[in-house]
Amino acid sequence: QVQVAESGGGLVQPGGSLTLTCTASGSHNFDDYAMGWFRQAPEKEREGVACINWSENITEYVDSVKGRFVISKDNAKNTLYLQMNSLQPEDTAMYYCARGRSGWCSHGVMSYAIWGQGSQVTVSS
Repeated sequence: QVQVAESGGGLVQPGGSLTLTCTASGSHNFDDYAMGWFRQAPEKEREGVACINWSENITEYVDSVKGRFVISKDNAKNTLYLQMNSLQPEDTAMYYCARGRSGWCSHGVMSYAIWGQGSQVTVSS
């Protein structure tokens, strides 16, 4: 059974940086699928933050994180990363990684089949 698990969240001051890591386990070809990062703040819908397609030549970001967040993956390690810089209080949320149903990048929740439990990121002074 394929599973993904996030780590690396925590408390950071405004302007600070964090790197989230998502590790996939189980029998699957990690590099055949798109991977995405989502976040959900209290009383808000889950939103796509960043995604990367199967071949790593396409990445997409929601406008609010463009220029600050970088998504990458290491297929050999079955690991996905989200480098988050210049964090702001509005970035506070539970962050989830997810494996896509196909190899193509999407911000849509329904385009992803396997989800982690989430990692809390809190930006506060």
